[in-house]
Amino acid sequence: MSLIKKYYIYFLLVVSLSITPLKAEELKEIGKFKDWKTMILIEQTGTVCFAQSTPVLQAPKSNKRDARLFVTFRPSEKIKDEVSASPGYEFNKNNSVTAISGKNKIKFDIVQQGFAWIADNKIEKKMIKVMKKGSRIMITGYNQKGSQTIDHYSLLGFTKAYNAAKSACS
Repeated sequence: MSLIKKYYIYFLLVVSLSITPLKAEELKEIGKFKDWKTMILIEQTGTVCFAQSTPVLQAPKSNKRDARLFVTFRPSEKIKDEVSASPGYEFNKNNSVTAISGKNKIKFDIVQQGFAWIADNKIEKKMIKVMKKGSRIMITGYNQKGSQTIDHYSLLGFTKAYNAAKSACS
């Protein structure tokens, strides 16, 4: 092989390695606890740990969506016990998003980009206590057309999934 071809191949190899990201995002499931999973997302900016679940029942039944309920820990941003819900669609901002478990009703304050969050950490901690004690929680939201959806989440396994996420990011 000629010297020019060797340098050309070496040059292409160096360029291709420099274009490839040093560390891509990596998502790992670290535990399954009945109806909940614990996941870790490794990003360049830090590690994110979360407990997540999917609905056991959705209403209306004819509208299948990729809904999820999360409790997230982001140590690099000093965020812990972040409760969020995603219904699998863009929420209607004119209607509230609520969580109901037993006699407890909690309102999500922030609605954007297909997620709802609770702004007050004290209310998030209250919701986590409710989730640890309860057996089911319902998240009610409204789509862009104003139609109501209700996602029923089982809380079986929540405490173990939550504790695993918390300890993985501590």
